[in-house]
Amino acid sequence: MEQRQVRHVLIIANWSKKPAQTLSQTIVDYLAGKGIESSVSRTNKGNEPLVVKKETDLVICLGGDGTVLYCARYLQDLGIPILAINVGTFGYITEISVDEWQEAIDYFLAGKNTISRRLMIRVGVFRKGKKIFTAHGLNEMVVSSSGISKVVSLSLHIGSTEAGFFRSDGMIIATPTGSTGYSLAAGGPILDVDLTSLIITPICPFTLSNRPLVVSGDSTITLTIPKGQRTGLMLSVDGQQNFCLQEEDMVIVEKSQSKALLVASERRNYIEVLRDKLNWSGGGLHA
Repeated sequence: MEQRQVRHVLIIANWSKKPAQTLSQTIVDYLAGKGIESSVSRTNKGNEPLVVKKETDLVICLGGDGTVLYCARYLQDLGIPILAINVGTFGYITEISVDEWQEAIDYFLAGKNTISRRLMIRVGVFRKGKKIFTAHGLNEMVVSSSGISKVVSLSLHIGSTEAGFFRSDGMIIATPTGSTGYSLAAGGPILDVDLTSLIITPICPFTLSNRPLVVSGDSTITLTIPKGQRTGLMLSVDGQQNFCLQEEDMVIVEKSQSKALLVASERRNYIEVLRDKLNWSGGGLHA
């Protein structure tokens, strides 16, 4: 187990959360005591540009799952590990609690933490054969109504195979990390985060036989917006990147060439997080 050489740490803090403001300075001082330079980037604070120094070897993310999604999006092609500390109220991705930050940093510097390599998606919108929008996401992409009428029509292809025509409130294509988010609420399965798969989940489908489908992460998934929609349509990636769609647009989803590198907690694993967050205690033997 080799000590990790860390030249610079970037702390990305959700500035709308008071604990993140206080903790960011505490961590700066703690790292300085170890001879490690650091800087703080504030989200929700005047749209500060995210500056990542070339010598950055670790990003510490202070916030909830939304802040992790923000970090993953901006760092997706840089290969920098993200140590996510949960200062929010409810997090699946942020396994490390706010009172464990010092232990988690020490473990990372000592080379004791494992790093979870999470599949991300790349989403492209094509209009009349030309790509007009690109986004990367860690959780999911959603195509849904942007108007009062909720029902939309979507044509689905998986690879070159026509997979069906859907009338529903929309469609979610989620990663294993995103399987505990919107997809789960819409009836999708929970996947282990280390899988390389994608989930296709219709939202309130008009036909009850339209069920969630898990496909290979190597699949190329295409959603086509047919003519005759009764409402406008919106594409949303991780709930943070939005784009208005038009009839005959094609939305192509595939795995990103890069992965999000999340520092795992040494105190709890993914199944334990699920058990606690979803209250899987039940009655059983522990009643």
